[in-house]
Amino acid sequence: MSRVLSYEEKDTWIHRLSGVTKLIFFLLWSVTSMISYDTRVLLVMLVLSLVIFAMSKTKWQQVGTVFKFIMLFLCINLIAIFFFSPGQGTKIYGTETPLWHLFGHYTLTEEQLFYEFNVMLKYLTVIPAVFMFIVTTNPSEFAASMNKVGIHYNVGYSMAIALRYIPDVQDDFSKIKHAQEARGIEMSKKAPFVSRIKSMASIIFPLVFSSMDRIDVVSNAMELRGFGKHKKRTWYSARPFKRNDYLTLAFVILFVIAAFIITFRDGSRFYNPFV
Repeated sequence: MSRVLSYEEKDTWIHRLSGVTKLIFFLLWSVTSMISYDTRVLLVMLVLSLVIFAMSKTKWQQVGTVFKFIMLFLCINLIAIFFFSPGQGTKIYGTETPLWHLFGHYTLTEEQLFYEFNVMLKYLTVIPAVFMFIVTTNPSEFAASMNKVGIHYNVGYSMAIALRYIPDVQDDFSKIKHAQEARGIEMSKKAPFVSRIKSMASIIFPLVFSSMDRIDVVSNAMELRGFGKHKKRTWYSARPFKRNDYLTLAFVILFVIAAFIITFRDGSRFYNPFV
């Protein structure tokens, strides 16, 4: 079974980076993408994200399913933006260039299309960074990274355990799915889409119950070992900073500064090609 969004040890410079470096990179990259609406900045970020993602040697099987769901959500979001605020682009860029009148007061304009294109870019610049961070960072090292940037280790351990159990939940899902198919329930692409959805829904309850049992076992084990008694703790999986860590942090900090300068140099975070 191909596991989705699970850590896999590989010999790449990205895997060898400290978890703190990758966490800081991810946070700064995401903040820049959220703040900037400069198309030039976002396009550069998209290209760099894809290059870094390719350099991490992440297999498509690890992220393909999640990526499809994200793209479906993105399409629904873009459609909702248009129907709830069809004139948002006109308000932002100050001009109106109609392309196609749909119905009522819904008119598709170049400004609206450009605005929604930027929204799509903002998602696409962050998605590869999210995938890269999750599949190249050991969950235990991730907990240590969160603690080093000031987050309490209880929170870090919760996130690490959640990431660590993603493969186990996938294995449980696969076992339950195969058991259902052995009973004659068709869940492959041969079955109608609605039928497959109903069959998949029947897996949810057994999967939830098995996950609840696993949570109870882990929480009892941690309680018996006195987890959370002390305010601080040491980390076995913490990775020290090396040359590539400092170079990566220097690059992302300089890039963020340059991105903010380009974005706000005309007093607005929106790049306007219509003036």
